[in-house]
Amino acid sequence: MVRLPANTTCLNAGPIWRMRADSFKDFVLDQLGEGRELTCRPMFGGYGLYHRVVFFGIIHKGRFYLKTNAATRPAYASRGMQPFRPNGRQILRHYYEVPIEILEDPWQLKAWARLAVAPPDPQLPLPFHDLPPSQDLLAQA
Repeated sequence: MVRLPANTTCLNAGPIWRMRADSFKDFVLDQLGEGRELTCRPMFGGYGLYHRVVFFGIIHKGRFYLKTNAATRPAYASRGMQPFRPNGRQILRHYYEVPIEILEDPWQLKAWARLAVAPPDPQLPLPFHDLPPSQDLLAQA
């Protein structure tokens, strides 16, 4: 179950309750732990997330997508996640929707975001340092 901020307003979209776009954006930023180096800018009719100058995530129509690569994409695909489709004709195959169980857990979400910002490389300093390594589901996939 998604934990909603106290001031979240939901819209009834048929059988599924959806958060308003700004509330969902706030939820994602809260889960990631807003910081000076994390910025969110309007784009694609949604929002783009940046760590410093690195574009790594998209919030669009109540869904959160992270940048993937050949090493991380199988973890998304194995969970049935789809690439970002800003419209019916376009597919951005490097950005995949984040599974709900990852989105609901801030520690796991930070691990996945860290890999979207800086793909695994022992030489690179990684953002979101406070993640305990044992909580990284993507590394276990």
